[in-house]
Amino acid sequence: MSTQETAFSGQKQASGHPKSSRKIERTTLFTRRMKTPKLRHHKATGQAYVVLNGRYIFFGPYGDPEVTEQYHRTIAEWVASGRQIHAKPEHITVGEVCAAFWTHAQTYYTKDGALTSEIDCYRSAMRPLLKLYSTTKAEEFGPKALKVVRQKMIDLGWCRKTVNKNIGRIRSIFRWAGENEIVSGSLHHSLMTVRGLQKGRSDAKDYELVKPVKMELVEAIEPYVSRQIWAVIQMQLLTAARPTEILKLRPCDIDQTGKIWLYCPVQHKTAHHGFKRTIYIGPKAQEVLSPFLLRPAEAYCFSPAEAEAERRYKMSQKRATPLKYGNVPGSNCCQTPRRPARACYDVASYRHAIIRGIEKAFPAPEHLAQRPDENKKQWQQRLTKKEKAELKAWYKQYHWHPHQLRHNAATFLRKEFGLETARIILGHRSAAITEVYAELDQQKALEAMVRVG
Repeated sequence: MSTQETAFSGQKQASGHPKSSRKIERTTLFTRRMKTPKLRHHKATGQAYVVLNGRYIFFGPYGDPEVTEQYHRTIAEWVASGRQIHAKPEHITVGEVCAAFWTHAQTYYTKDGALTSEIDCYRSAMRPLLKLYSTTKAEEFGPKALKVVRQKMIDLGWCRKTVNKNIGRIRSIFRWAGENEIVSGSLHHSLMTVRGLQKGRSDAKDYELVKPVKMELVEAIEPYVSRQIWAVIQMQLLTAARPTEILKLRPCDIDQTGKIWLYCPVQHKTAHHGFKRTIYIGPKAQEVLSPFLLRPAEAYCFSPAEAEAERRYKMSQKRATPLKYGNVPGSNCCQTPRRPARACYDVASYRHAIIRGIEKAFPAPEHLAQRPDENKKQWQQRLTKKEKAELKAWYKQYHWHPHQLRHNAATFLRKEFGLETARIILGHRSAAITEVYAELDQQKALEAMVRVG
């Protein structure tokens, strides 16, 4: 395994822990701020040289203007290639291409100084590629090899759309490598000849389209979630916003001058394309949001730390033991918890809060539920294959995820106000995208056919 490939594997393994993620972020910031190596004078030979990635590069007599020009050109090419020196295209391996791209991705796929979720998508796409062709020369990796990687993804159980997206990411890795002259430019063009999987014409499975969730399932979890989570759910239904757009909401981001408040997120899904996103907050949504605006302008409206403090206060109010006995509120809290409450929710913590509420509102049958005296591993071992399938069907009947709420809002907007209005509120550039979110209203079609006869 090459040095670059080893570095990639180490980062991949370390990135699963929060401290390791912070370490990678600090390393990325250090790479950005790293000083440019200076042109040095080798006094014994009178040569000018520079050290790049531990390699000594000599240019010629020190002080010669042509040597200085060559030094600046070498540094510019080194910086443009991600501060790396690559081998000749005919010698570099697929693993080294992935390692070089990984270094580039650490600085490219960032938002507000933190790595985006796209970095995890590339990590997943590279795993089957490296497992099969890590030591293969990059120039020998052609369309047939890409199809083998695609079949490996299908064997792993990935759905058709996920396979197509990850194959596209692998192509983009080699496109970047060709752009930076790590491999020949013709390699990317040859990989582009591999067509995407078509529906019903491959072994890859297709998941069902995301549909709106039944409102009775949403309303059932209200007693089992915090008021912050319930407010976010209501805001999604009333504004048709994405989960991340509501979770990052701050009082300073809202224009409250008009009857309808306007919220323009600083960061959103299409911000890197230069598009502006405006979320319209009507009277009902304003009523839900108002209690959470009583905080510093730069603070997040929906805080998990605040929700945890309220949960502990409610537990303290319900205690039956007098305060002079047992633990005093706050005395039994860990001063340095392994997972401290953060300033705002992310999509994962928001989704987990909803799942916990669903499991409390709709507990699994007694013979399928986890018993108090057994851990998760013992519980999984106790269930038979038939019981596991029954439990999965039970969860599927009641479980839903936050993005379905956007589909609820889109369906209502399209039905009541038309496709164009729904497109504007949802923030789509094309009405074709809105059709994916909004369920078609079949009632009008039925009424038309009754009149036609």
